[in-house]
Amino acid sequence: MRARQSEIERRGSRIFELVDKHPEPLFSKAGFYQRLIALSMRDERFKVQLFRFVDVLPSLRHSREIIEHLNEYFSDDGFGPFVGTGVHLARIVPWASGPILRWNVSGMAHQFIAGKNPDDVIRTLRKRRSQKIGFTVDLLGEAVVSEADADEYAARYLDLLEKLARETKNLTDPLGKNSELFPVVNLSVKISALYSQINPADPADAIAHLAPKLRALLRRAREVGAFINFDMESYAHKNTTLELFKTIFTEEEFKNWPHAGIVIQADLRDLIEWGRKRGTRFAVRLVKGAYWDYETTKSLQNGWDCPVYLQKPESDSNFETLTRLLLENESIVTAAFGSHNVRSIAHAQAFADALGLDPSRFEFQLLYGMAGPIKRALVEMGYRVREYCPVGELLPGMAYLVRRLLENTSNEGFLRAKFAENVSAKELLRDPRELIKPAVAGISDPGGIASSDGKNSTSLDIAPGDVYRNSPLVNFAYKDSQEKMQGALREVRKRFGEKYPLVIGGEKVWTDQLTPSVNPSAPDEIVGYGSEAGIPEAERAVKAAREAFGKWSRTPFEERARLLERAADILERRRYELSAVEVFEVGKPWNEADGDIREAIDFCRFYAQQMRRLGRPKLTQRVPGEDSYHHYWPRGVAFVIAPWNFPIAILCGMASAGVVTGNTVIMKPSEQSIVCGAMLMQVFEEAGVPSGVLNFLSGHGSVIGAHLVDHKDVDLIAFTGSREVGLKIWESAGITRPGQRELKRVICEMGGKNAMIVDSDADVGEAVGYSIYSAFGFQGQKCSALSRLILLQDNYDRVMERLIPAAASLRVGNPEEPGIMVGPVIDEAAYRRILDYIEIGKSEATLAYQAKDVPPQGYFIPPTIFTDVKPNMRIAREEIFGPVLSVLKVRGLDEALEVANGTDYALTGGFFSRSPANIERVKAQLEAGNIYINRSCTGAIVGRHPFGGFKMSGSGTKAGGEDYLLNFLVPRVVTENTTRHGFAPEETPEYRDEFLPP
Repeated sequence: MRARQSEIERRGSRIFELVDKHPEPLFSKAGFYQRLIALSMRDERFKVQLFRFVDVLPSLRHSREIIEHLNEYFSDDGFGPFVGTGVHLARIVPWASGPILRWNVSGMAHQFIAGKNPDDVIRTLRKRRSQKIGFTVDLLGEAVVSEADADEYAARYLDLLEKLARETKNLTDPLGKNSELFPVVNLSVKISALYSQINPADPADAIAHLAPKLRALLRRAREVGAFINFDMESYAHKNTTLELFKTIFTEEEFKNWPHAGIVIQADLRDLIEWGRKRGTRFAVRLVKGAYWDYETTKSLQNGWDCPVYLQKPESDSNFETLTRLLLENESIVTAAFGSHNVRSIAHAQAFADALGLDPSRFEFQLLYGMAGPIKRALVEMGYRVREYCPVGELLPGMAYLVRRLLENTSNEGFLRAKFAENVSAKELLRDPRELIKPAVAGISDPGGIASSDGKNSTSLDIAPGDVYRNSPLVNFAYKDSQEKMQGALREVRKRFGEKYPLVIGGEKVWTDQLTPSVNPSAPDEIVGYGSEAGIPEAERAVKAAREAFGKWSRTPFEERARLLERAADILERRRYELSAVEVFEVGKPWNEADGDIREAIDFCRFYAQQMRRLGRPKLTQRVPGEDSYHHYWPRGVAFVIAPWNFPIAILCGMASAGVVTGNTVIMKPSEQSIVCGAMLMQVFEEAGVPSGVLNFLSGHGSVIGAHLVDHKDVDLIAFTGSREVGLKIWESAGITRPGQRELKRVICEMGGKNAMIVDSDADVGEAVGYSIYSAFGFQGQKCSALSRLILLQDNYDRVMERLIPAAASLRVGNPEEPGIMVGPVIDEAAYRRILDYIEIGKSEATLAYQAKDVPPQGYFIPPTIFTDVKPNMRIAREEIFGPVLSVLKVRGLDEALEVANGTDYALTGGFFSRSPANIERVKAQLEAGNIYINRSCTGAIVGRHPFGGFKMSGSGTKAGGEDYLLNFLVPRVVTENTTRHGFAPEETPEYRDEFLPP
């Protein structure tokens, strides 16, 4: 090992000698650009603002807008005189400053982007060829949100291939040896650009749509003698990309074609084994990954294991391990090493030499615009060098530019260390394994928000007072997760038609009447039957709850909290099964169903933790001679009425809050989701809920619901549902009945008419993607769903030209299939009501889009978009609760806020903008209980996004928030005079044990 290290150091030192013969700064452009980047490496806050300004600049069409954004991003005096003076001068002469700024940022982009179009890039490629540097060309473009975008991308790839082949046909191999392995024309293809509906849960669908487009490209590449490389993008697409590559290149047509390759960071052994079975050479570009920031952020948000290394030396060490594996299998795989790290390059050289491999049989790939001296050094040493050359316009190139800037200014980046900080060669050539630090709290999980198991398990041991952690979502990118879900669907289908009893006072109760619950995707299928409760059963449930209240209300809060945590563990164990029930009973797509179960788990664990916080009496003030403690008592019997759209999460959230606070609960699911309610009751029974503490009643709301709302012995009503029913409950609960002992408490969460505003400087692709999901995800059947899209007139045309094709690309179908986004609405009544609203929309506004291809069986409503909508129209004021989106055009942000705030509702609202000033204004002025900036307006997470609205959206409570349990409690203060004949204790504890009878 020491000998190999010495050889690596010798080769690395030689590279550095050649590099130092032609020294240059980290960036080839000096002046303005060099000073900005140098400042960004010293000041992290400036770096963030700089990259955000770079990102938004191409969308700003007027000098005035450029200067306004410049001022918003850089007006802080803390950035130093260079920045401060520049901002001041820009404000004085905006008509000149705007174009100058755009020109300078264009210069930054052009350092990393080889050309704006195929014709433009040819000059660059010929120049590089004269320097004995090859190329692989990639297309930059805006995010693909529709099949129209994808088809355009496919056409651009073919056009690029044709022009490259035509313009480079006279170019020869720079080494003149083993040239058959390295065609001159080399094209890198992103599969995400060729299909807008790729879903990690459904690789088969992605392959079915991608393969035809790729076959056409591959056939032409074979005809013109070109090489095609499949780029690896985000981790979510990894399995699909690998499976697609293996599928196509095992087909008879391409089985013997060697000029294909794939980018990879892991899973190399399986790929090599596949290649040997195939029997034809293929290529692998080994990389360390360009999406580190995205992958770490995404995995931490979702509670997943991070798919990338969190320490740079770990990544470097893994790169060397895979380098050795590639070179050891050179007989079947052509290696391309994508790295600027001289240590990594020298390691590959040394190992190849030890194996006796000719340097012409592998290559080093480096990015265009970076590490020029390293490229020259490698050419001088006789190695193959290829540049990764992006081609595209400035606007779509910004995301690429920002990634390159992040890499260049990273504290751990090799190029920064060598060319900006002049770190010694000896240090740069150290074995990366020596630099790996032991795992330390906070390194592997910045912020401490991920769970202990990133795939799907969430067994968390949370000590009293510990930081609450959300359960991770199931990651359907994993094949085992897909198989578990498919298995659960098969098992649940076998149970169709089962009957479920009421549960009252711990006893299962059957009635003569059964309520069927049907599959909205196939209404002739009965998922299950629920026993139908009447007035006698309702009375019996109240009696059982009242009798159980005395003991349960005096049960220690720790025991109640542990009950919820046991329930959470059971929900976790039955996660796939319960998700499958939701797919069948309420038509939820896979990811939406899993999100619902995740929320139920989170409610149990969060409310358990919150009860520990609230359960101990707390001293009000420190006063000598007096102890005064504030604490809480439960209210009594709680009646929980839940909707069908979050059939386990909301029912569990309200019921678990009632139980953990010491109340006894009667829970009633919606008639459309009886089986889900029965499943939740089974969970609590298994968890050991005492008899009478939680009672399960299914039946008609007009019968048992109305009776229990008016009941004198019901002390609290927790309702989530429609405005019509909610207001009736609110009114009825205000009437004091004969014999009633308490003023009824009502927790009332109702609907919304949620608006999303898109600013003139918004990222259009991002805004369209999130708007489509917010409006049409789960068929728009969320109280938080987007109903009104408010577009500023400056951006209206740009948004609409991408919004309609994006809607037209949605997958509508049976959610039993993975990857479906739009399934059926809940039942025939909803189906007819939504169709009636669509007819109203046709009479009031302009039907801009309506899907045509929807399944003939089931309650499927086509995604529908109306334009020319005015704020006073019914479709802009009334909650539709279906896949119907109204688009309103406004003159500016003032009018946008007026329109957004102009309804009876205030539940969720969203804003897409890259103007810091406008973002702050919307945060302050938009009337909604949950405001979402630059993301979807749905998908609240327990503890992270306490959820609930005001006005006619609700009573102002926040489910999943720290103050939610207070709605189920009455406050109490106990004061004791501790003075005896002038003597008082010196110390009084801040917290004491709860007040419990002996």
